[in-house]
Amino acid sequence: MDAVFKALADATRRDLLDELFRNDGQTLHALEARFEMTRYGVMKHLRVLEEAGLVVTRRRGREKLHFLNPVPIRLVHDRWVSKYAEPWAAGLSDLKTRLESPMEKIFEIYIKTTRERLWEAITDGEIRSKYQFGSVITSDWTPGSRFEMAPRGGEPLGEGENLEVDPPRRLVQSMRALWGEDVKAEGTSRVTWEIEPVGDSCRLTVTHDQLREGANDQLYGGWPMILSGLKTWLETGELLTTPGSLMYT
Repeated sequence: MDAVFKALADATRRDLLDELFRNDGQTLHALEARFEMTRYGVMKHLRVLEEAGLVVTRRRGREKLHFLNPVPIRLVHDRWVSKYAEPWAAGLSDLKTRLESPMEKIFEIYIKTTRERLWEAITDGEIRSKYQFGSVITSDWTPGSRFEMAPRGGEPLGEGENLEVDPPRRLVQSMRALWGEDVKAEGTSRVTWEIEPVGDSCRLTVTHDQLREGANDQLYGGWPMILSGLKTWLETGELLTTPGSLMYT
């Protein structure tokens, strides 16, 4: 939390986040052109944002792209705001849901747990229901197999195929949302879970891509709350009680 607040305390860093909010996945060169400062100055601010987890980077060929990661902001919300002002704050907290041109969304979080326990929490249906809106996921978790998400006794909310299964490191899935006609019309996208050990913790990166430009933000807007709930449950054994977390329970 200290690193997040330190990063957000600087106006230039907030402007950089606003720029990535407006247009995600930008190169250093593109960001530099938007600010009246040296390339080194922009790099310095980006480094602070990366260290706070508010920006994550990915290589695409020779380019290094910068993505806004809203998960730390969601964690701030869950720690304080939701206790007092959830009815009006929930609409403001999912920063990523309001991007105008989504194509690839990256979410990153650090969780104090082992790779094996984190993998179990992702693939065990009962555990998954504790942090993904009460929805149970069922699959045999073999490459090419099918998975389905549904609340207990309810209609399916999502389905897809397990494209890559490499426990406890990497899971790649196709995903089709089924909870409404508007999201059904979006077709199939892809979700990649990557687990990397870091000291006594794990870095979990979720990449949701193969989204059409201008895709319905319901497809990816729930990830900050899902990952916050996953972290909370693994580290404390408690469940989030925000309205979104209880949606299908």
